[in-house]
Amino acid sequence: MSDVEFKEGLEDVVAGTSEICFIDGKEGRLVYRGYSVEDLAEQTSFEEVVYLLWEGQLPNRSQLQDFTKTLTAMRSLAQPVYDLLMSLPDNTNPMDALRTAVSLAGIYDPDSHDNSYEASYRKAMRLVAQVPTMVAAFERHHQGHDPVAPDAQLSLAENFLYMLTGKRPPALDAHVFNTALVLHADHELNASTFAARVTAATLTDLYSAVTSAVGTLKGPLHGGANEQVMVMLEKIGTVDNVKPWLDHALANREKIMGFGHRVYKTEDPRATILRRLSHDLGEKAQNLHYYDMLEAVRQHIQAKKALYPNVDFYSGSVYALMGIPSELFTPVFAVSRIAGWTAHILEQYRHNRIIRPRADYTGPEHRTFVPLDQR
Repeated sequence: MSDVEFKEGLEDVVAGTSEICFIDGKEGRLVYRGYSVEDLAEQTSFEEVVYLLWEGQLPNRSQLQDFTKTLTAMRSLAQPVYDLLMSLPDNTNPMDALRTAVSLAGIYDPDSHDNSYEASYRKAMRLVAQVPTMVAAFERHHQGHDPVAPDAQLSLAENFLYMLTGKRPPALDAHVFNTALVLHADHELNASTFAARVTAATLTDLYSAVTSAVGTLKGPLHGGANEQVMVMLEKIGTVDNVKPWLDHALANREKIMGFGHRVYKTEDPRATILRRLSHDLGEKAQNLHYYDMLEAVRQHIQAKKALYPNVDFYSGSVYALMGIPSELFTPVFAVSRIAGWTAHILEQYRHNRIIRPRADYTGPEHRTFVPLDQR
């Protein structure tokens, strides 16, 4: 009934302006602050990308050292947050644990009652530093092991793998995980980032906005697709079974996970990089089972349909080859995307107008009221 054009799911609707991230869906380009994701993935640390997303420029060596030093000093959790993670039931979803921990961390943040931009920036730094600790500590406890304290000598990527396993990661694993963090750091107005900006636009605190984002990411239509890709591979079993399994699935109109994207009309540039990383890790482990199956799936699907792999198609195999369990795939997404969420929240604070769209009303009109005793 509205005179304004309506699109289901807000597909291709421009809901705001941003200087942070650009996606060219037709050409398959992803750009952070003017830099291609390919260049950043190959040549930068995750810490550099966090700085870039927040500040708009890549740091020089001195700026990076100061920024990294500050982040590293913030990795430890407030004791009540740690105690909470240790007390959660065994069947707690890791994303529920993360959402609850983030919310509680906001209460114990030193700037909890200060919502100035400067205080919000410090809160963002604490969350980038502490979300990896939250995820790793809960997983260790969930598996019956003592949590591993952060190691100040390690980068954020190295330290997360160390806290997860208790062992310093091999150089290739550390490089691959850093690259994965860079690739997932931001992606414009995806569902969780939009939720964060809508929440931030009310001028609530940064922790509330991030809690909204974590809750949104938990949804299976946003996070979790890479886990479903790995479930699919387990069902297929072998390369020889790829064709018959897919043919049966397609005949029954089942969704093949890891293909297609709301924005990209060609291959997701992140998938291109992750394909190579999946191969490199598999080759190092002398186990190309996942890679070979994924390539067989990709080739068969693309021979049947005009569909391209997205970021989720290869990322699960990359994480699995590093020993990251599948239930952590979505929390690991948050370890990276916290950089983008906080960048967008800070940008929203700087140029704020409350986000209040309209709905296209489809209900009845001009009804005659009937008193209760006459119904």
